[in-house]
Amino acid sequence: MSFTQRTHSCGDLRSEHANQVVTVNGWVHRVRDLGGLLFFDLRDKTGLLQLIFDPSDHPEAESIKPESCISVTGKVVMRDENARNANLPSGDIEVSATAYKLLSPSGVLPFPVSDEAQMLKVNEELRVKHRYLDLRRPAMLKKLQIRASAIRRIRAFLDADGFTEIETPIFTKSTPEGARDYLVPYRLDPGKFYALPQSPQQYKQLLMVSGVEKYYQIAKCFRDEAQRADRQPEFTQLDLEMSFVTQEDILQLTEKMTRTAINGLVEEFKLNKEPVGEFVRMSYDESMERYGSDKPDLRFGLELADLSDTVAESGFGVFKGCVEGGGKVRAIVYPGGSTKSRKDIRELEDFCKESGAKGLATIAVLADGQEAEGAVEMHGVRLKSSIMKFLVEDEVGQILEKTSAKPGDLICIVADSYKVTNEALGRLRSLIGDQCGLKDKSKMAFAFILDFPLVDWNEEEERWDPSHH
Repeated sequence: MSFTQRTHSCGDLRSEHANQVVTVNGWVHRVRDLGGLLFFDLRDKTGLLQLIFDPSDHPEAESIKPESCISVTGKVVMRDENARNANLPSGDIEVSATAYKLLSPSGVLPFPVSDEAQMLKVNEELRVKHRYLDLRRPAMLKKLQIRASAIRRIRAFLDADGFTEIETPIFTKSTPEGARDYLVPYRLDPGKFYALPQSPQQYKQLLMVSGVEKYYQIAKCFRDEAQRADRQPEFTQLDLEMSFVTQEDILQLTEKMTRTAINGLVEEFKLNKEPVGEFVRMSYDESMERYGSDKPDLRFGLELADLSDTVAESGFGVFKGCVEGGGKVRAIVYPGGSTKSRKDIRELEDFCKESGAKGLATIAVLADGQEAEGAVEMHGVRLKSSIMKFLVEDEVGQILEKTSAKPGDLICIVADSYKVTNEALGRLRSLIGDQCGLKDKSKMAFAFILDFPLVDWNEEEERWDPSHH
């Protein structure tokens, strides 16, 4: 293919290039016909550049469609003062085209590559089918660049710390792991198979025995298991191993590496994120007690409250019976939830039932001026709940104190086994965070959850099962 190769990239041209003749190559991002002139936004990996075509000089340019690939030669000119685009690095200038070549014409597009708002409505299956178009979007390219930079930063950090990067085999013998293996038949000996690695576990241990001491690898791993939001059959992981170290050495290395890599990305790509601070440390038991989860979202508060002691002798049989049976009565506050309708509360209850809870009790702490039939006043606030008739004033006072509920809030209570209250209220906490907009997307909060249990009690089988081993 013969074409004029570019002298500059689209995103590199500035006012200092004014009056120069340049050649740029790229894809037509957007076309605007303003009558006497055609305006093209040309895109390459460095950014966007505005081109001007005079239809009288280039009549064929009117037929060029978005996402066509072109090579354009022209003169860099300054834009009029009122036409400059402060949102583009090249927004002070434009290129007046004198010659062009259509390298690859575009047909009808399956979705609008240049319109990010419309892309949010495009079916993901359609995007994957036309992946080469989806990846042309600046937002998608930026994600690939961020990933590449993250890996580059991790490598630089570990190399500087004395680690050796070593590739381990992909075809390996099947070994016990957390999921099923993907198998590859061995052609020369029918009936025998290789397994794809779920992790390089045995190889890195062999390297430690060999005296390598510090190894790492950006490793491809494969696990044949049910897919979830955080589980995929094929994934890439940073795998590392060290000799002669303690747990504290590993924690400090991981934290320093993560903060170095991520904070570098925030600065390099001008991401709308706050720098990552020191990692929070808490035990597994503390995390479950406070948040109902071993991977808590620490961008917002809303900690769980244990009401078991408060309602152990309650007139509400569900609470009393649960505590007597060794269960827990725990609660979380839904900020501003006192105005929720019966339908809304039923949806919250159904959500908790999906996690195994038998039900959800609620107490609405009414705001000033909020009307509600059957409300009662205790401890200076008006309360609305179907269980109020079973609770004495001292119990209500302790519930308000332990949950720190304020007027306008909704107290959500689950009575069940400790495991079920964790599951139900932990998920409910995340849902509340989403619905109330509490998850600040500019923050990244990391934590080390330590001292995981080795076994869990299986109530159905009445036995201990391995957990987090």
